[in-house]
Amino acid sequence: MSVSDSDVDSQLPPLRRDCALFLDFDGTLAEIAPRPDQVRVDAGLPGLLERLSRALDGAVAVITGRPLQQIDALLAPLRLPGAGLHGAQLRPLTDAAVQLDDHPDIATARRRLNACKPADDHVWIEDKGAVLSLHFRDAPQAAEASRRAVEAAARGLDVDVMAGKSVYEVRPHGVDKGAAIRLLMSTPVFGGRRPVFAGDDVTDEDGFAVVRSLGGLTVKVGRGDTGAQWRCVNPAALGAWLAREAARLESADANYAATG
Repeated sequence: MSVSDSDVDSQLPPLRRDCALFLDFDGTLAEIAPRPDQVRVDAGLPGLLERLSRALDGAVAVITGRPLQQIDALLAPLRLPGAGLHGAQLRPLTDAAVQLDDHPDIATARRRLNACKPADDHVWIEDKGAVLSLHFRDAPQAAEASRRAVEAAARGLDVDVMAGKSVYEVRPHGVDKGAAIRLLMSTPVFGGRRPVFAGDDVTDEDGFAVVRSLGGLTVKVGRGDTGAQWRCVNPAALGAWLAREAARLESADANYAATG
């Protein structure tokens, strides 16, 4: 079952103690900003995610196109497991080092993209190391030229091109959020749990597909066709659901302790 814009669920599913919670960041936990360094994080978000992590025995991860180092800075002092750069980075444990594979074809794509990007000051390259993003949010008229530039930069290389919200990205072939979630689900913290993934963009659809194949639950944030089973209107609505579920799980634990 896929969800269209007209099928907006007002009641998202409850989280169980045996869930593993995977969350995209931009557009999901925080509103998208014109530039990544302008994003604003609700002051209560780190505390809310910490509560959920305690309730789910540490099985909460951020699955993002950003480097994990940026997520750590935005959620400080909280540090969560997760996948950065759409899965090119992986951190299965809170205190583990970030694992990052070397992808030499990205260096070639970087040189090409710098040489052929549209000559528009409002089109800019975000170089994340293992992933390159060409943003045109402030120049929608340059969308087609941006697409051509990214495809030219990637031609003949072992990389994939992905379209997102006013951005085209070049990433190593086979790297996506679905593969990252599948890898995390094979680790001790997440293994054996029912995955739940919330995301907002086309880049999250791989994650939705994998989570559904594992018998999990998927939530689309915002508009757009999707393979997710549920939808909420914006990050504030998702945050309200997460807060409700954190309180419910904590209450259940308190009741168990009182009667145990």
